[in-house]
Amino acid sequence: MGEDLSREEHWLTNDSDQGTLHIRSITAGADRVRASESDEEDEWQGADGVLRGMWDGQSVDPDILNLAQKDKHLGRFLHIIRDSPVYPVIYDSNRTVLSLPPIINGDHSKITLKTKNVFVEITALDKTKVEIVCQMLVAMFAGYAEAIEPIQINSAHNNETRQSPDLTPRSMPAEVDYLNQVTGLNLSPEEISKLLSRMGHDVSPSQSDKNILDVSIPITRADILHQADIMEDYAIAYGFNKLPRIYPNKTAAVSAPLPINKLADILRLESAAAGWTEVLPLILCSHDENFAYLNRKDDGKTAIKLANPKTAEYQLVRTSLLPGLLKTISSNKHHSVPMKIFEVSDVGFIDMQQERKSRNERHFAAAIMGKTSGFEQVHGLLDRLMLMLRSAFLTREDGLKNDPLEGYWIEEVDGKLFSRTAGGEVHEANVFVRADPTFLQGHAAAIKLNLGGKNHTIGVFGILHPSVLGKFELP
Repeated sequence: MGEDLSREEHWLTNDSDQGTLHIRSITAGADRVRASESDEEDEWQGADGVLRGMWDGQSVDPDILNLAQKDKHLGRFLHIIRDSPVYPVIYDSNRTVLSLPPIINGDHSKITLKTKNVFVEITALDKTKVEIVCQMLVAMFAGYAEAIEPIQINSAHNNETRQSPDLTPRSMPAEVDYLNQVTGLNLSPEEISKLLSRMGHDVSPSQSDKNILDVSIPITRADILHQADIMEDYAIAYGFNKLPRIYPNKTAAVSAPLPINKLADILRLESAAAGWTEVLPLILCSHDENFAYLNRKDDGKTAIKLANPKTAEYQLVRTSLLPGLLKTISSNKHHSVPMKIFEVSDVGFIDMQQERKSRNERHFAAAIMGKTSGFEQVHGLLDRLMLMLRSAFLTREDGLKNDPLEGYWIEEVDGKLFSRTAGGEVHEANVFVRADPTFLQGHAAAIKLNLGGKNHTIGVFGILHPSVLGKFELP
């Protein structure tokens, strides 16, 4: 903003091949508006330090950059033009630099108590947003101004011509049946028009359809994008507290939880009832926390990694709930023991078969820290949850021999493999398997489940390896 209505906006580019300086200027005066483009070699070189910095191929005059970088307000906007090949500079008719948007304005054009004419200039990277801001600002000043004078802008780079600000109200159709159906009312178009006029709208019946209202939306209501927004204004004008309370008669849908959410809620309720506390860590974690800290190796095909992580603490989407639980315990070591926590949440995996190349899985995890290992307490929580999920406990022999028999059992993770023949006989294989290095060898168990005639491994529990405890700074 400023007193001088004669102003130019220059966009400068450095054409290294032809050695010319391209200047596109927009001059707005009290009684004239013109746009021009010139190719003049070195004409403006040395006219101003900022302009010279652009012509020399530098980012911007170093003094201005240093000033903006150190200022807590200006520094936030420096990234917008720092690496841009094009910089906006605003001059007045005397070639005095008024502004380097969006970084800094000049003292020359500041508003004083004697200012009578104000020229509004707004800089943005998005045309729609800058028009909305301009309309809002003009509407706020309109009550205190004698007149609002739009200017014509001729853009040389795309040959576009427009007037700004455009104060013409937007027009949007709204269905009478829709407005009444959603609100539960049954008002006539005339009554609806009166209510909407209270909200600042000009409404008239459509000439082509009696069920349509032509709503004229003022420039100050950029939030109205759909007739649902008009319906909201209709309900506000009528009064939310006076709306009828009826069951929707235009739909047969009845809300119900998704099966996966219902299962998760059962686990939450039963775990809390058993004396465990739910925690909600972040879904992002560091690469080391997800792999190295748990003695696991990254094969490069499992974890979803962020392309541009801002910090080393949030590098990928977790593939296990363990890092979050252990970090929570580590941050609360000053609390009394035993500390029993659990989490029911999602983890992410790379899945090239999916359209989005990834998938979510809902996992459950629990951890306990106390004066003893707490293995039996975790085992007890497992039995309680499986009981509430109506899954019977089986011996390993019964589970391996009888596929139709549904239920769960546990078996040692570290040990020899067992195979089964077609007749159902169980044989011991001479292969020693180390399934999960996260746990102490010989102190981990896999959770097996027979379901639908198939054998599944649905989880593992055990005592954490001392190296895992050390990396998470746990005693």
